[in-house]
Amino acid sequence: MIFAKSPQIDIPDWHERVRQFLDRSDLAAESDDFVPLTGDASNRRYVRVFPKATNSFVLAVYEQRFEYETLPFVTVSKLLHHLSVPVPEILEHVEALGILALEDLGDVTLQAHVGTGPATDHEALYGEAIDHIVTLQQHRPSKQTSTLLPFTVTFDAKKFLWELNYFLKYFVGAYRGIHLPPAHHEMINLEFIKLSEELAEEPRILCHRDFHSRNLMLHQNQLYVIDFQDARMGPATYDLSSLLRDSYVDISEDTVNRLIGRYIEKMQIREDLTEFRCKFDTMALQRNLKALGTFGYQTAARRNPVYIQYIPRTIRYVRDTLLHYSKFSRLHDVLSTYMSDLK
Repeated sequence: MIFAKSPQIDIPDWHERVRQFLDRSDLAAESDDFVPLTGDASNRRYVRVFPKATNSFVLAVYEQRFEYETLPFVTVSKLLHHLSVPVPEILEHVEALGILALEDLGDVTLQAHVGTGPATDHEALYGEAIDHIVTLQQHRPSKQTSTLLPFTVTFDAKKFLWELNYFLKYFVGAYRGIHLPPAHHEMINLEFIKLSEELAEEPRILCHRDFHSRNLMLHQNQLYVIDFQDARMGPATYDLSSLLRDSYVDISEDTVNRLIGRYIEKMQIREDLTEFRCKFDTMALQRNLKALGTFGYQTAARRNPVYIQYIPRTIRYVRDTLLHYSKFSRLHDVLSTYMSDLK
């Protein structure tokens, strides 16, 4: 069901907006129970509603009202449905209240399953995740999809560099409290520019943009994809490195190698494996530095300590990549001067 816009309605606090939504909705009633869910690093709130007569569903509560047809979550959802990638169904929306009602996929993320499920299932699920990446990458914009948002937004050197500077600002500066002398700051910046330009030279394909274990949900024996609203064009290794160099879970190197092999086979890549692994590791380095920036921001600026536990694993990924490739030796030397855990 679609509710008409009511531009004159002022946006009240999220709790009151949920009550107003339930009062209008065909899915539930104002008196039905709901509970807040643990959110991600965004400013959206998520609420699970328990109707008395039907199945539960989830509300995504945005900070502001939105235009439904141009909302990134909606436009990307349409694309993923077109590609037969499993995503939560959009059940209702109220633009004036800034709320989407979504199918409830439960609570079992791939991260949670890796932590509690049988080990024999893990690689099969990761194989399914690789197949989702392949589905995205094999799609070529058609008359139906070429104007959708993900095909009009792209990673470029400027965006990569902004994310790397985010690491310096919020992880090195705000979280670690490190003040870099101007000379060393400039040295790091030059290395970041080279890294950003190298990644920007890669051919661009469709990327989810945040394809990791917390954004993959196990529901009805299928792996569903969530948090896809930032999808855009980027390097082929972007989603692959997000999945296999994931800050939230440990994956054995043997498993990583097999999953990369699965990806290469399905994508029919003829590139030398050593060259491909170098591209994969280079992309992973940028992703992991960006993740550290996010963790630093959440911890230092938003006083959210949840992400501290994921910092050591991410630091390890960064250290191993910096030490493995001579092209990163200068960057390693400067950063490790101030970050002993990179030595």
